[in-house]
This record gives sequence, C-alpha cells and structure tokens, in this order.
Amino acid sequence: MGATIAADEQWRFPPGASVPNRFAQALIAFEDQRFYRHPGVDPLALVRAMWQNVSSRRVVSGASTLTMQTIRLSRRGRARTVVEKMLEMAMALRLELSTDKERILSLYSSHAPFGGNVVGLEAAAWRYFGRRPEQLSWAEAAMLAVLPNSPALIHPGRNRDALLGKRDRLLGRLWRQGVIDSVSCALARMEPLPLKPHPLPSAAPHLLARHKAETKRRNEYDGAARAATTGASRLTTTLDGYIQRRASAVVAKHLESLAGNGVHNAAAIILDVSTGAVIAYVGNAWDSVSADHHHHVDVITSPRSTGSILKPLLYGGMMQSGELLPEELVADVPIRIAGFAPENYSRTYQGAVPASAALARSLNVPAVRMLHSYGGSRFYSLLSRLGMSTLHRKATDYGLSLILGGAEGTLWDLTGIYAGMARQVNNHFISKSEDTRVFFAPLYDTLSGTVSDKPAGGIRSSRSTITAAPLDAAACWLTLKAMLEVTRPDEESTWREFTSSRQVAWKTATSQGFRDAWAIGVTPAHAVGVWVGNADGEGRPGLTGLAAAAPILFDLFGLLPASDWFDCPESRLVQIDVCAKSGCRIGPDCASTVSTLVPPSGLHNSSCSYCRLVHCDSTLAWQISTDCERLAALRSVPWFVLPPAMEWYYRESHVDYKPLPPFRPDCNESGADSRSGPMAVVYPGWKGNIYVPSQLDGVRGRTVFEAAHRDPRTTIFWHLDGDYLGSTVDLHQMSLAPKPGEHKLVLVDEDGARSERIFTVLMKD
Repeated sequence: MGATIAADEQWRFPPGASVPNRFAQALIAFEDQRFYRHPGVDPLALVRAMWQNVSSRRVVSGASTLTMQTIRLSRRGRARTVVEKMLEMAMALRLELSTDKERILSLYSSHAPFGGNVVGLEAAAWRYFGRRPEQLSWAEAAMLAVLPNSPALIHPGRNRDALLGKRDRLLGRLWRQGVIDSVSCALARMEPLPLKPHPLPSAAPHLLARHKAETKRRNEYDGAARAATTGASRLTTTLDGYIQRRASAVVAKHLESLAGNGVHNAAAIILDVSTGAVIAYVGNAWDSVSADHHHHVDVITSPRSTGSILKPLLYGGMMQSGELLPEELVADVPIRIAGFAPENYSRTYQGAVPASAALARSLNVPAVRMLHSYGGSRFYSLLSRLGMSTLHRKATDYGLSLILGGAEGTLWDLTGIYAGMARQVNNHFISKSEDTRVFFAPLYDTLSGTVSDKPAGGIRSSRSTITAAPLDAAACWLTLKAMLEVTRPDEESTWREFTSSRQVAWKTATSQGFRDAWAIGVTPAHAVGVWVGNADGEGRPGLTGLAAAAPILFDLFGLLPASDWFDCPESRLVQIDVCAKSGCRIGPDCASTVSTLVPPSGLHNSSCSYCRLVHCDSTLAWQISTDCERLAALRSVPWFVLPPAMEWYYRESHVDYKPLPPFRPDCNESGADSRSGPMAVVYPGWKGNIYVPSQLDGVRGRTVFEAAHRDPRTTIFWHLDGDYLGSTVDLHQMSLAPKPGEHKLVLVDEDGARSERIFTVLMKD
C-alpha cells in the first residue's frame, strides 16, 4: 500500500520469503543455468572462464554463480582481485551449506541493483511496472533478470536498444529450453520496455509516516542505538486495501467542492467494531507535490476542538447513573453560570425538551444544564476512563465549556470511544464471570494486527482489561438509540421510507469559529469518524458538521456491508411507567403514562414534578378554591404545568400546551398550590455574577434583564434595591446599568405575585 525511501535515498524492500517463478527461471537461465546442480561454485564455469581469459589475454568472464554474486553484494565496495575471488568462493560454499537454494535466490533478488536508486526485485517491479513481482509477465521478468548484470541499461537513450536485445535473447533461450512456448515468446517480444519509472503506491501515507515517527520515538525511549538505515521493515496492517482506496477517493471528491469555500483538509477512519481493527485510515487528503494546504499533517492524531461531539457520552453517563431518563424534560431556557452564557446554534429556545431530542438536535443549553447537574469533574473522569487521552488540564480549567468544545480531542480517540459503545452493546450477553474485559479504549496494534496488553507506540484500538465498564450496555444502547434520530443531511426524515437505508447512530459537531467539522457514526459492525477543516486552524463560514462532515460519513458507510441494528440488551434494562408529558417517573397527578426501558438505576429517579391537581370550575376556564366556592363545585383536574420561564418558550413551539387558567376574580390564591408561581426572572441567574462593560466613550454600558410571565399581557413592575424602575407589558425586558456590588431585583405583577433575584455586578478590572 505504500513505502518510504531509505535514508541513503535508495528504494529497497526487505527480502521476501520466496522469488516468483517467472523471475527465478529467467534469472537462472541468464545468470547461472546449473544453479540447482552446483554447491555454490561451478567447476565447469571456472574452466570455461579460465580458457576464455587466457585466450583473450584479459578478463572476459568471472565464472560467478548466483551464490557468489550474493556474497559479492554483501561485500560491496571490495576490489575485484584474485584473493577476493577466492574468498567469495569459500563463502559461497559455506552459504550453500547453511541454507537452501530458494533462500539464496531471495537474498540475491532482494539486494541486486536494478538501475538508478532501485535495489531489489520488489522495488524494481513497483518502480518499472507498477505491480507486485508475482504479477510480472514473461517479458517484464526477463527484463528485470538481465538488469543486475548491466543496471545502466535502464536509462533512456541508445542503451535501451541494448536492453531490449538482451531481454529478447533471454526470451529466446527460455523458449529453446522449453520454459515457454513459441506463442508466449513471440507475444513477450512484442511488449515494449517501460518508458519511465512509476511512483510507488501511496494508499495510506499518513499511517506509514505515523509508524515511522512512533518507531523512532519508541527506539529513542528504549535507548535503541540503531541507525536510520539499519534494516528495512515490512509492515502488515489491518487495513482493507479496497476500502482504503475507496475511502481516500471519497474524501478527495468531497474536498474538491469544499475547496471553493477555502476548506482544504479532511480525515477519516473506519473501524471494525468487533475487533477494533482499523480498516481505513485517511489521515488527510493526500497531495505529495503541493505543501500549500498542509496535506502532510495527519489530522487523525491531531488534537482539535471537540465541539459538541462529547454530548452523547454525557447523556450515556447520566443514563447509567439514573440521573436522567430517555424522555425526561430538560430545561432549554437562557442560562448564565459564572459568566458563561451558552446559546443554541439556532439562537432559539424550546423551553423544555426531552433529553433524547436535545441530544438528537444537539442543543447546547440543555447540554450545559445537564453537565452542571452531573458535575464537570465527574464527566472529566468519565472521559478519561473511556480513553480520551488529550485532557491535559485540570477539570476546573475546562468548566462547563467542556461539553461545547472547550477541550481538544483526536479523531483516533473519539472514533474508538464510539466503537467501544457499539462493542459494549454487541457483547452485553457476556457476563463478568465469563469475561471481565471491557471494550473501551482498547489496546490494539493496528499495524501488526495483533492484540497486546501494551499500547504499540500509541497505536491503540481494541480491548483492555479493567473490570468495570465506564458505560454499560444499557446506557450505550439508549444513547445509540437517541443518536439514531439525528436527521441526515439533505434527507430530512424520509430516509426511513426506504427499506435499503441502513440504520446508523451518528453525531455531528462544529467547533467555535467554524474551524472543525465532525461526524462520527456507528453500526453493530463498523464505526466511522470524519473530520473536515483546515489543518492550520483557519475557520470558514458554513463549515459545520452537518454540511461538511456528515455527507462524507454516509458515503463512507456506503462502502461497507450493511448490518442489522443493535439487539436490545433486555437483560440489562427494566421497564417502567413514565409520565407521557414529562418523561419522568409517574407521579400521583400524572394523567397519562407510557412504558419505557431504562437502566436499573433509573428506578431511583425522582417522580414527575410537572403534573399537579388544579381546582377549576366546571368550564375549566377559572381556578377556584373553597374560599370562594363550595367544595362540591370544585373540579380537580390533572394539569401539566411548567415553571414560568420554561413555559414562556415552550408555548411558542407547542400549540397544544394549555397554561394554567387564571383565578376567578372573586377568589384568591391563598388556598392554591403554589409550587409554581406565574412569574420568574430569566436573567440574571440567582446569585449570578455579571459584568457590565464600558462603552467606547467611557460611559458605563447597560445589560438587558429579562423576565417571563404565564400571562404576557400582565404588567410587571420592576424594582432594584427598593427603587422603582418602571413597568413592562408583553415583552418583559429592561435595560439596566447597575453599579458594582450586590443587588436585589424585585418583580411584582398587577395581581401582587412577586419574584426576587439577588445578583452581583463585578468590578471593572
């Protein structure tokens, strides 16, 4: 699939186990016809050479056998003297006694000069004909057989006529010896000589460069004092040649269109889930000539901003701990924590959204709220256990931005983690008594294809031997199920209508400034990871995971055999009833329920707090109480009630949501359930810290405070530190410029409902 030139600028491959039959027969016919009958020195050839040299009064024949020539190649640079000739003969005899003829042929073929900087048969076959030695025709094998005798004949010019003549005479000899028939001989003589050397294949250049770099680093670490030219090595990888070449073509095709937007780099990796083997490794779009766009950079191992690619891992962690149920509502309203104010990509808010939908839509605000609840240090620890090797700072340094791209990750680590999730589900039926291995962040030698207990120079990908899974099969299955709902690029939801469409659990991500576009997907059989961007970190408008990386992802899946969806790990899940409205465990006031599968830890999740009994009149138009109506007239109705801030945004996208009816004018709220008031402060947060910057002219700037009310037509009266500021109707926002220090904001609506918020304005640095 690829090769690199030696430090001495020679193309040289390691000796092979055998020599192809055509080349062996052609070489023996040309150089040493009694090769299989002499012991390394040919007496008949010696007698003939002595007679020819005496007759001509000069050296015209050396009587060297192939064994002697092999010895001469090992003693390069020695003067051609009678003493040296005698040494060669003695060493040839010893070589024949210590090994077999096939090994001698292999040694000669691997070290003979074939013109220019080409050494050895395999290098010559690739350089001159662009194929393996086993694929050479009789004409090609004959040409290479005569080259070591006169390597300069390969160069352009009149020498080529001499080379052609020597080749054709050798073909005639092979015909006369009965090795080939007359038709084969005639057809072989019609074949032209190669016009120019072929470039060697470069199907996986970045993996080859990675192997060289890691081998050098490992040797330095081990204290190995080996020169760069010491021994070539032949590397067998786990790559699938066909898929590797097709994957490279897919990446190159998409980059042709992306280049119009100034996007010049992309990387992709395909893993076999069952073994962890890497079957395609496209470190970057390859351009061996131009260095303008850093195509030599292996982006697979380069740390890049993760964007939101870590969200499924947080979802899975909360599923496993029982702190979140799949359809449980998560608040999607503006939030500011210690100066960090995340926004959704659409700059809109849903008010409340099921956790699985928040993941499928990659909503930022719910993710930050979930991480705040789960704990940054705890999530940091989870990522480290899963195999993310680029978390070089403390958890507190990342803060809540960790879930939105505040950390860097590599395509190698992240694709391996997603493959580990799939492997965990595939192997859910293995009990701990049968196998304590966990299939995350495995240690797999991608280059040799063998499982090991130690990272092979950083080449990791199959299985480790810790005893507790960072994420169990139940959490992984629920996470992958949620990822299945992501809308595919240019397909909306219609892909389900086609029976041939494969099911893929996938996630996209886009880093801040449109610098990195990610897409990672898994099936039970394969995991595919894609990164698109510029290796130098330049951002480009519109460079998103959905638009740039996802199309490559699905084209790569199109190269792979289709597989069924994951089997449900039913033995690791329990079925419970949850509120149909909130997705939480059913409470006493939930009107409707649905059954769902959750991890056993989900049994400890709190019950629904959004549904409660509301006392209304017979028309359900008014809330009433026993203060204004007799008990028999009260109608108690289960009602789904969101907190005011969540309700404010939720109503905009949910026309079926029914807000609480107001209290009848002759009733008061003293006897009502006051778990959720009609009003809430959206910004600032409770005991939040805010900074009000100065404008360019030095005048202190202003910041917008916001509130929400169930009845937007209600008037809200604003007070700051006891001073009346004004009132708002419909849009409850007010621009304020509070001084540094702690403040108390009090809001009162026209019905006397009250909401307070304490906050601190930071001093200017």
